[in-house]
Amino acid sequence: MSTRPGKSTDPWIAFRKPQRSPRLRLFCLPYAGGGASVYRTWQASLPETVEVMPVQPPGRENRLAEPAFTAMEPLVESLCRAMAPWLDIPFAFFGYSYGALVAYEVALRLQADKGLETSHLIVAAHRAPQVPNEDRQLYNLDDDEFRVELEKLEGTPKEVLEHPELMELMMPLLRADFAINDTYRIATVEATLGCPITAIGGLEDHDVDREHLEPWEELTRGRFRLRMLPGGHFFLHEQKDAVLDAVTEILRPLVSPNKLG
Repeated sequence: MSTRPGKSTDPWIAFRKPQRSPRLRLFCLPYAGGGASVYRTWQASLPETVEVMPVQPPGRENRLAEPAFTAMEPLVESLCRAMAPWLDIPFAFFGYSYGALVAYEVALRLQADKGLETSHLIVAAHRAPQVPNEDRQLYNLDDDEFRVELEKLEGTPKEVLEHPELMELMMPLLRADFAINDTYRIATVEATLGCPITAIGGLEDHDVDREHLEPWEELTRGRFRLRMLPGGHFFLHEQKDAVLDAVTEILRPLVSPNKLG
């Protein structure tokens, strides 16, 4: 177990349950409007040699008082700095929806600037970044239209959507996350990762289908795999056990006694 100072109070990592002898750290990034609590129970379901690191960007949950990032570049820079003390052992990423884009960009930055190669990038419920985004941009809609679109996505609890005070509290965060998601443009498809990529999608997700996910293969020089699970866009909640089984299957070879990353 790490005893290095400052780690227990790191605002970027929430709900971490330190493991005695981890072989790999899994950084988990939430969807737009979500927080680290999405992953708070994951440690109990993954191998004990995997240390789950739920990422908590500013603007949500215990960091609600801090302004959320509205652009990818400063978010990636800040997260890479925050992660630095944790990268003393092999690491991997799980990014869900908007979090998949952030995970990809962080993995690229660590590879390019630090020479640190991610062991595995798991991206879920988000089209490959080079696939044109033909969806309606949400972040700049007026409040009423924005609320309607959020309801269609089914990711914001109904009790929040119907509660004016809660919506007023959540609106800046949701707009900030969607601003990053809606305006993001990949720099170049040739800036590929050396690590394997696994893309996971929902069979009933009408916004992100197999054709949106398959081009993730173009972004790795390593192995690519596509997994499709039952459920819609938020299969992370609908099929939590299936997601955890898939993640365990992906990571187990990386933490076996004969392979340290």
